[in-house]
Amino acid sequence: MANLIVVCGPQAVGKMVVAESLRDKLKYNMMMNHDSIEISDRIFGFATPAQKEFNASFREKAFELAVKYDVDLVFTYVCAFDCQEDKDYLTNLHDLFTKNSGAFYFVELSAKLETRIARNETPYRMERKASKKNLEWSRADLLETAEKYRLNSEEGEVWFANHLKIDNTDLTPGQVADRVIEAFGLTANDKEEKEYRFGV
Repeated sequence: MANLIVVCGPQAVGKMVVAESLRDKLKYNMMMNHDSIEISDRIFGFATPAQKEFNASFREKAFELAVKYDVDLVFTYVCAFDCQEDKDYLTNLHDLFTKNSGAFYFVELSAKLETRIARNETPYRMERKASKKNLEWSRADLLETAEKYRLNSEEGEVWFANHLKIDNTDLTPGQVADRVIEAFGLTANDKEEKEYRFGV
């Protein structure tokens, strides 16, 4: 059986670094949303029909293989809580893993807008995400998306049984990961480093 931890939240909230900390502490494999975005952009161009289809297929196949080969996975995702399509997508992931005897954990991060704007410009973020290197575009996209969509849940809004919301404005990625591990009672896998973070 395979477990899936979805680390969700708005742009530059810290999903990637929290997911990396969970990966290293639990020895889970990791796929951030930009893994499929960056490779599909390089092949098919930004936001083209072929890019969008390849991006979706890439992720779908990765989840299928994780379930097939019992690979515990951490996945980062930007979710609009006022968009039924996003909820349906996450529910399908929940069902895929739980119906195959795995577990589904939903970690929602939130942070102040000014904190996210500052994090959006960190060198590590730009190194890992080529599309964020254009800071003018990236900042404008962050602000526009924040205006257009509701990127965090409202008080009392719970989508899944294992739904944990954390304000990480003043927390390190390691502190967030520790809270997740404690809240869900997770234990680390017995894996060699090359099995879950080869080439990182």
